[in-house]
Amino acid sequence: MGKKKEKKSKNPEIDLLTVFDRIGDFFEWIKTLLFGIIHFFVKNAIVVVVLIILGFGLGLLIAKVAPRFEQKIIVAPNFKSTDYLYSKIDLLSSKISSNDTLFLKSIGIQKPSEMVSITIEPIVDVTNLMNGNEKNTELLELMAQNGDLKSIIKETTTNKNFTLHTIVLNTSSLVSSQNIVEPLLKYLNASPYYEAYNRINSQNIQNSIKRKEETILQIDGILNQFSGTYGKLSSNEKLVYYNENMNLDEVIKTKDSLANEINKLKIEQYNTSKTIKEKGIILNAKNTKTIKEKLIFTLPLVFVGLFVLYSFCISFYKKQSLKTI
Repeated sequence: MGKKKEKKSKNPEIDLLTVFDRIGDFFEWIKTLLFGIIHFFVKNAIVVVVLIILGFGLGLLIAKVAPRFEQKIIVAPNFKSTDYLYSKIDLLSSKISSNDTLFLKSIGIQKPSEMVSITIEPIVDVTNLMNGNEKNTELLELMAQNGDLKSIIKETTTNKNFTLHTIVLNTSSLVSSQNIVEPLLKYLNASPYYEAYNRINSQNIQNSIKRKEETILQIDGILNQFSGTYGKLSSNEKLVYYNENMNLDEVIKTKDSLANEINKLKIEQYNTSKTIKEKGIILNAKNTKTIKEKLIFTLPLVFVGLFVLYSFCISFYKKQSLKTI
């Protein structure tokens, strides 16, 4: 019995020593590994430096030979045509991906081979979205309770409720508004349905402006009549007439209100002059987010990594060869 107790009492000490030994072996392995890595790069410093310079130079050459330029067109789809706009951009994207130059030339693009890609994304304006529609406010509040608001507004179903959208076109060369933007906008606006809708909307606005202008002319006539007929009366007589027959202040306010409405209608008429109305154009911005631009930094790492892998394979092969001899 006494011997068994001794064995049991010694076991914990032996196990603890074993753990410390293994920890020590692990740190020793780490030190050996670090030394091996440092020794490898010191030994092959010239080769590593040459590979880094070669990779950087090759990446720079590729970026200069095949640059990418970004064209941005800010647009506002009118008459609830956002879905139509997105479907048109999707079609263009597929035509560019499949290199369908015949289709691109048919819509007026002069150099279709220089078009690399086209995408569209909304200009996120949550305040405008919420102020413009009470239903949108309630919907966002309800959805935000069950998720992140930032991720919600990036979803496609929510994207299309924003007023402004950005068309991003990547090209392989510098472009002009005449050979890219104008044909693209003409194609996006080529819809018999929306063209007819636009004509009716424009006519309705014009009729509304005309009616309001006629009302203003009538008000001016009343004011002129008042000032002409009663201009010779004394101040007290004018005041009595004004109090008993009309509220001249309200008439003037009505005229000002009509004038403001006419101004708003004219702005609306301008903004809705096209189904897809351009708001701003930015051409030939150098795109630094493409893979080719990133090659300047990734190629040196790739070359060095391949050299390390090659050296490891050669070293492994030599060691295995010695064991077999």
